[in-house]
Amino acid sequence: MKYAQLALLFWVFVTHLTGIYLFTKGFLLTRLSLADASKCLEKSCGLAPTHRRAVVLIMDALRFDFITPDPPNPASPFHHNILTLPGELTASRPTHSFIYNSYADPPTATLQRIKGLTTGSLPTFVDIGNNFGGSSILEDSLPKQLKLAGRKLAFMGDDTWMSVFPDTFDNNMTFPFDSFNVEDLHTVDEGVIDHLFPLLEDDSKPFDFLVGHFLGVDHVGHRVGPDHPSMKSKLQQMNDVLKRVVEVMDDDTLLVVLGDHGMDRSGDHGGDGVFETSSAMWIYSKGPALSDTKQPIPGGLLQRRVFPETIAEHRAIQQIDIVPSLALLLGVPIPYNNLGTVIPELFWRGRHGLTLDKALEVNAAQIKSYLDSYRASPSGSELNEAWSKLQASYKITHTGTIEGESKWVSLMNFNRVALRACRSIWAQFNPTLMAFGLSVLGMGLCASWSIYSGFSRAIGDRDVWLTTRMTASILSAAVGAVIGIVGYFVFGTFLEGINVWNTLLFGASLASSMTFVVQSPPTLNLKSTPIILVIHACMFGSNSTTFWEDRIVPVLLVSSIIPYALIGFTAPNNRLRYRILGFSVLFAVCVRLISISTICREEQQPYCRVTFFSSASVPSPPLPVLYAIVFVSAGVPFVLDRFLSITKSNNGLAKTFLPIILTPTLLGAAAFWINEWVDSSSIIGDEWTSTLRTTRTWNARATLSWMAIGGSALWWLIPVCLHINVTPDAGGRQIKVLGFANAFGAPYLIFWTISFGVVYLCTQLTGQITLALGAVALLTFLEVLDSTRDAKAFENAFKTATTASEVLDPSSVSLENSQICFVDIVPIALLGMEIFYATGHQSTISSIQWKSAFLLTSTVAYPSSVVTVVLNSMGPIFLFAIAAPLVALWNKSPSVPDTDEQEKKSDGNGSSDAPALAKKTVDASEQVQAESTLAGLGVMIYYSALLLGTSVSAAILRRHLMVWKVFAPRFMAAILELMVVDVGVLLGVGVGVTRIVGRVSKLFPGRKNTI
Repeated sequence: MKYAQLALLFWVFVTHLTGIYLFTKGFLLTRLSLADASKCLEKSCGLAPTHRRAVVLIMDALRFDFITPDPPNPASPFHHNILTLPGELTASRPTHSFIYNSYADPPTATLQRIKGLTTGSLPTFVDIGNNFGGSSILEDSLPKQLKLAGRKLAFMGDDTWMSVFPDTFDNNMTFPFDSFNVEDLHTVDEGVIDHLFPLLEDDSKPFDFLVGHFLGVDHVGHRVGPDHPSMKSKLQQMNDVLKRVVEVMDDDTLLVVLGDHGMDRSGDHGGDGVFETSSAMWIYSKGPALSDTKQPIPGGLLQRRVFPETIAEHRAIQQIDIVPSLALLLGVPIPYNNLGTVIPELFWRGRHGLTLDKALEVNAAQIKSYLDSYRASPSGSELNEAWSKLQASYKITHTGTIEGESKWVSLMNFNRVALRACRSIWAQFNPTLMAFGLSVLGMGLCASWSIYSGFSRAIGDRDVWLTTRMTASILSAAVGAVIGIVGYFVFGTFLEGINVWNTLLFGASLASSMTFVVQSPPTLNLKSTPIILVIHACMFGSNSTTFWEDRIVPVLLVSSIIPYALIGFTAPNNRLRYRILGFSVLFAVCVRLISISTICREEQQPYCRVTFFSSASVPSPPLPVLYAIVFVSAGVPFVLDRFLSITKSNNGLAKTFLPIILTPTLLGAAAFWINEWVDSSSIIGDEWTSTLRTTRTWNARATLSWMAIGGSALWWLIPVCLHINVTPDAGGRQIKVLGFANAFGAPYLIFWTISFGVVYLCTQLTGQITLALGAVALLTFLEVLDSTRDAKAFENAFKTATTASEVLDPSSVSLENSQICFVDIVPIALLGMEIFYATGHQSTISSIQWKSAFLLTSTVAYPSSVVTVVLNSMGPIFLFAIAAPLVALWNKSPSVPDTDEQEKKSDGNGSSDAPALAKKTVDASEQVQAESTLAGLGVMIYYSALLLGTSVSAAILRRHLMVWKVFAPRFMAAILELMVVDVGVLLGVGVGVTRIVGRVSKLFPGRKNTI
């Protein structure tokens, strides 16, 4: 590979990284955590505790409609999954028992909810990235306050608590269990039960605060969905636990049962859908009453809502409201950073509600103290816009003219105003850094287009052309870095939140990109304008087109093939017409079949139906997929062989690789997910679970090793798909090379199937079928592209030739006819996006398929679990990025020009007469290397334009109601897509093309002629 071309691709990659870094630093949420701890001053405490101890049982992902006492709604798919709380507790003792629909702030991941449940603070959007590796909570929290008060804390269950509170719970009462093995529905729950009841039944009462975190409900949801019979049995188990807990707990113990978050219709969580954020909470006191029914609670203090698919209204609270409530009920200060409000029912006792009055005053004073400290911190300017409203709201609470209900309402109003203000300010942005990032991304895109258009038009030695510009760009980057540093020291005081590193990166990247643009001004006219790319990038300005992107991409994809189909109608001979039109139709059919597979975003309801799974609430493959998957997996190598046989390229490496490496890999991948389905559906009984888990683990390991190691080694040793046939001839030997016409493309296709096999293994069954269809669509497009080039070559030859023999002479066709255009890249780029959606993904956190984390191990293991999740999510994008060089390599022979139809027919299809070729041969290595670079650069341009579109929309609409629901997730997805595209192109061009071109050039050195 030419080093200048590889350096160019790496430069583009670094420019993308720089723009992403600068923009995200200015865009994504941040929150300053204050290290202050509340102290029990008279004004901040002063309430007598009602209970000596508390038991908090977290049933992970316990949604509100799982415990609602309403009659089940038969129309609801979840109507049979009801956690039935003891009737005597919810009906006959209303002053002791309360059920709430508690709003869990997104992102609804377990780590973020644990932080909210213990500190009373809010998460930020980027907190979701910490869910696999949480760090200890340094800010004030309920466990910390209890520890400072000398209380003894016990814990059992989800080991995430050990990450955030490593030294808080008593060692002899701490029993953590692995939290990420979603395939294990019972171990954690049984472990909690085994350690919970000995502590509850111990007459010495060794604990003051106990946390039991069950995971079974959550794991059932992830593994088989909320509508599976396993959910009913799991909820029944939790019923039994609660009944037993109530029986053995003493009168001095307060019981709190809650879900840290909910789950969506498919059993997942992480986003901000109504099912994900509506968690359940039940609070029960066996001894002292929590409320006084002699005097009703003023309705102005209570919020109600109707949960989707339920009938009656129910009490609604913020989940973080449990923090100040528990703190005061147990007699410790409210954590310093808390933004929750005490729950009125729990303090409605005493004469004329004086206890509630005091609780609300303490709560408001704590929040005001926190806001004052935040205001005085380096991030205090974030409160500027809301500060006057906050001050006015707090002032009202101290007006002596209001009493009773009016005062309580004003105190609660201040707390809620503070909560809303903080939710708003922690969507805070740094416009300067965002402008820096947008400038780098925008100028980098212009520079990439300049390079693309200039490099494709370059005459003579392209590497000299590129090296000259690369050298100037690097020098400009150095100068720009110096200017950036100087600019920081001159203007730094006027640029809030900017450091010298930011200005250095900005100056260097911008100067480097501008140098490319100045040296080779980009050309753009009506004919060369990438209309589809412009439409795709601009559509992110609307929330509706953003969350319907999965329906728009197939339309764009089919539209991208239309110009080629039109050429088919005017092709110079019947063979080319049939090939172009036939393959175009096959391409469109594949796209339509792929688009059938889908999952639904919440915003798409009720106009979307899940087809990737058997239903919206059962994450199992549809039955037709189970019937077809083995045939599809076995058929993919056969289809690849048939396409390669067109040019006799199913020889050499292909003859061994396809049946011996690829076929077992795809069948092994299908076998893994069939095994997983058998296990999760329990069709052969739970006693086989351990055996099935061990079997599929080693199946996945063997399959991955066979392809990644065995397949890669075989390809590296024999990277050609040729067969040389030597036959005696009069006066010597005749040498015929089968596969010569596709000497570059065929081995690269084999190289591509290595990645295909790995991604196939990480993809669930329905996704495997769409991947197979995607492979067929890719090959059909390559054949359409090759045939249209042949048609153009013939047309050009007829126009320029002076004799009939020149029309059939390979050397008479201009090199320009074999060069790729940007429109040739668009279908490849869109195929990646199409397969991304068809493999069961959306630009939402909840669509992440966590099952793939347990591909190689039964529990989460680093880094393998992270890698398999990324391959499952972004594998399709990576797969078609690494396929981009095929646009340049397909049906390219070592002689130039390669698009002459006569050459491909020189001896049947795809064989060549070596002595004849020796007379007129040109070393094509430089051409295919340059065009491969262009192809890779083209797909990088496409995805960088999408990132720019999502960045601009996120920046402009950063105060839009849907920013964190639609625009920010799509922006984050665009970042990941561009990163995997860049890596895929670097790998494909730097390894695949380099190895193949090098080996083919040695086999056919030829001589360089000028045509």
